[in-house]
Amino acid sequence: MGRAVYDPSTGAQLVGQELGVSDWLTIDQERINQFAACTGDHQWIHVDVERAQRHSPFGTTIAHGFLTLSLLASEQLALDFVPTGLAQVLNYGLDKVRFLAPVKAGARIRNRVVLLSVEPQDKGRLLVKFQNTVEIEGESKPALVAEMLALLFPA
Repeated sequence: MGRAVYDPSTGAQLVGQELGVSDWLTIDQERINQFAACTGDHQWIHVDVERAQRHSPFGTTIAHGFLTLSLLASEQLALDFVPTGLAQVLNYGLDKVRFLAPVKAGARIRNRVVLLSVEPQDKGRLLVKFQNTVEIEGESKPALVAEMLALLFPA
């Protein structure tokens, strides 16, 4: 599929529309372990497979919520939806974030992105808000829902 190109100055016309859905990504134990090593969060429910099989209500290890959250930027960038005429796009933060269901080791997730708002700022910049819903393959509840903000700088 070709990349959908749009002009950010008319992006407000797309508010409320789904911009795309990322490919499925497997969250394996190795990725979970690497995140634990990087962050220092070695809680057993994430990294101790045998203990999690015995004592976790999920029967296995689960990904850190912040691991899933950290994947939003790369998953959103992978969408075939490209703004034109920009010098820079900066991550501006998050509004609401809710962790709704655990991501079990070995599960596959994907990110569904909806444009929530486009607000003009000074110097021609735009503050854009996206709703990111991380779905878990085969599960009815998403792993998380987060409103992500980006600041777009014109060329």
